[in-house]
Amino acid sequence: MESHDVLKRALRKTSPKAVAAELGVSLSLIYKWAERPSDDGSGSRNPMDRLQKIIELSGDHGIVDWMCRRNGGHFVLDPDVAGHDIRHVLPATQEIISQFSDLLSQISDAAVDHSITKEEAKDIRECWDKLKSYAEGFVRCCESGDFEQMMHIPPPSKGPTRLAVE
Repeated sequence: MESHDVLKRALRKTSPKAVAAELGVSLSLIYKWAERPSDDGSGSRNPMDRLQKIIELSGDHGIVDWMCRRNGGHFVLDPDVAGHDIRHVLPATQEIISQFSDLLSQISDAAVDHSITKEEAKDIRECWDKLKSYAEGFVRCCESGDFEQMMHIPPPSKGPTRLAVE
């Protein structure tokens, strides 16, 4: 799905006129953002496309993480699974089980005093995000039918770290 399709769908759930008024732009611009940009001038580069370009240029996913947090979620970067080599699925499955066990242990250790500090919560979040990222790579390999990629997806202990966005 492209950005203009996402905007078009969102505009069906609200009033384009109200959006235009709130953003201080013309109603026609709102409608142009929801059209596929073309060479003949229809459509307009929308805010989502512009943000995506900033992310690409900066290499910083802080914008995405901030948007996810503002909307009740968390951003977890999917691992790159292209061009890797493995012989079977079992090691990846064992890694997921092992890391999940480590996560549960970390939670238990943090909660032993019937409270969890902000630092402990941060560590739990980072462990969980790494595990989710690894498991997502596993699922993507399953979906593509290419289990030979799993060996080179970094395990959670070496996976991406949580973005520090406040």
